Amino acid sequence: MKILLIHQAFVSPREAGGTRHYELAQHLIRNGHNFTIVASDLSYLTGQRTIEGKGLVKEQTIDGMRVLRAYTYPALHKSFVWRIISFLSFMLTSVWAAFRAGPVDLVIGTSPPIFQAFSAWVVAFLRRKPFLLEIRDLWPEFAIDMGVLKNPILIRLSRWLERFLYWRATHIMVNSPAYRTYLTQKGVAESKISLIPNGVDTRMFDPALDGSAIREELGLAGKFVITYAGALGLANDLGLVLRAADGLRDDARIHFLLVGDGKERARLEEEAKKLALTNVTFAGSRPKTAIPSVLAASDACLAILQDIPMFNTTYPNKVFDYMAAGRPTLLVIDGVIRDVVEAAEGGIFIPPGNAEALIEAARDLSQNPDRGRLMGQSARAYVVEHFDRDQQAEQLTDLLRRMIQKQDRP
Repeated sequence: MKILLIHQAFVSPREAGGTRHYELAQHLIRNGHNFTIVASDLSYLTGQRTIEGKGLVKEQTIDGMRVLRAYTYPALHKSFVWRIISFLSFMLTSVWAAFRAGPVDLVIGTSPPIFQAFSAWVVAFLRRKPFLLEIRDLWPEFAIDMGVLKNPILIRLSRWLERFLYWRATHIMVNSPAYRTYLTQKGVAESKISLIPNGVDTRMFDPALDGSAIREELGLAGKFVITYAGALGLANDLGLVLRAADGLRDDARIHFLLVGDGKERARLEEEAKKLALTNVTFAGSRPKTAIPSVLAASDACLAILQDIPMFNTTYPNKVFDYMAAGRPTLLVIDGVIRDVVEAAEGGIFIPPGNAEALIEAARDLSQNPDRGRLMGQSARAYVVEHFDRDQQAEQLTDLLRRMIQKQDRP
């Protein structure tokens, strides 16, 4: 099979960010299939160029994958409007790049941003190939609930584009069971939807890995380290973590480690400075290859989102990484991911927006390390059984093959 994916924010393990598509693609390549990715030439986290050179399209080969980097206007972190302009620039250049990919059997578009999914539909339509639409987040609903998307005209246009893609897709793949429910409520036939959930390459993480080098590097020897690893964005409600750290001044052992980058980082660092917090460290972004060592240096891990109903539908990547690393999760997210963590007996649920509950949970785990270790062991066993990336890659391979075979029938 020859597969083409259009994904603006694609990263490899040598970069910071989620590597779901890299891991799925590697499985396909190992089994003799061809996988080409059209991606942005900007880092989604930092907004900086990831590759130098002239022209609208620059080509890389990453671990057997052909990656075509399409020019993207550098305005991801200026404002919401400029962010949309940046997305639209990639929407246009990604179509041009996709036609340099050579023969393809199927086109995958992934959302968000939803605009790149439209690009994938255009390419699939013009090439007369099946179009698989992957839904990783419910856009524009998340943006509307967060208050980021307010203009009624833009909201109507966004919802029209969302419906257009749902109806035009040959098939839809979702990474959370709640997304399937959302789609069927929108009138999409259940037979048109496949669930291939978020998960983790469990071989990447070893619960017994020694994290002492990271502790020494960051001055965390002897601390009870609670790590957040991910984007420092508006959705992540990390101001609540700073309020919890403020309330834990009397316990010098408990320390919050924030690993990542994003639009909110400068504001959060300034707030931590104003509060004179000595129990919070901003470590910056690290490539995915470094995350196993970071989690090995942690006693517990933190997943947090704003208190918004739509966030109850999501399966955050980071939670599965935490579980694979054998660390208990302090989960400040309700909904379907809470069901996973509680089924695994792998962490403590904290109501979103509740700093006092986070303080209490942090104290509890720091005072009961054996409980945390048992949670981590249980989490690891559960994620290996239910959310291993190889299992999901097999499901994806089977789905792609069925879509292509159906297209090829006379």
